[in-house]
Amino acid sequence: MWAMVVKEFRQLRRDRRTLALMIVLPVLLLVVFGYAASFEVATIRTRVVGPQAEQVAGALRRPFAVDQVEPAGTRADAVADLRDGRVPAAVVADDDGVTVLLDGSELFTAMAARQAMARLQVGDNGPPGIDVDILFNEDLDTSVVMVPGLAGLILLFIGTVITSLGVVRERQAGTLEQLAVMPLRPRDVFLGKIAPYFLVAAIDLAVVLGVGVALFDVPFRGSALVLALGSLLYLFVALGLGVLISSVSQNQGQAIQLAMMALLPQVLLSGLIFPVASMGAGVRWISYLLPLTYFTRISRGVMIRGAGLAALWPSFAYLAVLGVVVVTLATLRFRRDLAPAPMRQAKRRPRLAGATSEVGDGR
Repeated sequence: MWAMVVKEFRQLRRDRRTLALMIVLPVLLLVVFGYAASFEVATIRTRVVGPQAEQVAGALRRPFAVDQVEPAGTRADAVADLRDGRVPAAVVADDDGVTVLLDGSELFTAMAARQAMARLQVGDNGPPGIDVDILFNEDLDTSVVMVPGLAGLILLFIGTVITSLGVVRERQAGTLEQLAVMPLRPRDVFLGKIAPYFLVAAIDLAVVLGVGVALFDVPFRGSALVLALGSLLYLFVALGLGVLISSVSQNQGQAIQLAMMALLPQVLLSGLIFPVASMGAGVRWISYLLPLTYFTRISRGVMIRGAGLAALWPSFAYLAVLGVVVVTLATLRFRRDLAPAPMRQAKRRPRLAGATSEVGDGR
């Protein structure tokens, strides 16, 4: 039995991926949940418009943080600010009273703002005549907010896990070496491998969004073309990530491990569950490196708020940059895997020849 124990420890020590999964992952979960797992929104960026904007802005207290004061602004301007995602809250202060507009697609932010306004109006000293209007998701329905983000999570699962397993299967079966001797460029093989997964992911996206709209009454107020463009860029990143994972994995077990480690931060830090604004500064920066962060903004912006390309272009730009970086790395790694075996051995030959000559000199 002791011999078996020693053998298992040695084998585990050599398997660095499993060891990292057992040691690093619990620490990562502890840090992430400690800094990011919070539904409390401490600061709400707010824009104040209307003739009484200056006076009302001076009276606002936390969690409201005045982002801009526009005495010449109107309610239509405030609604446009919320629809385009510039701010999650706006205050219209005109002669008819004060109205607080909240973006219902920012679920926890809207809840925190509504609770703050309820506390403000409690008691005899509470300011009268303040109305609270929740736009785009009037009932603060969780499914309305979650379905667009879950569509992105499903696409990410297909792009990373399924694609990486498909490419690794080629290596284990030995057919990847057969592709290396065929008159195909690495780019052709790369695109040929991801094309079927791209088609399946596109069908899944349509099914998920269709079911969400039909069963959960999720609105679709924006342009389907804008969402399709965002999905195209996002799938480009996800499939490239899957190929990159497969290129550093020797078997399907390793591919699943790496894919799960890539998926976990996306679920916790992308704003899908926990608001990015409530995360600690130590982990918040990670969310800006995750493709799901930007697809969630695009899908929620298009479907729930009806935002257009002009308002969402920063997320499109970030996805495009991530796509170029990830696909370039994946192509380079994939090209190395498709290099003929004699070429790969030739790169190692000088080192082996040197070692042989030293042995010969020793003799």
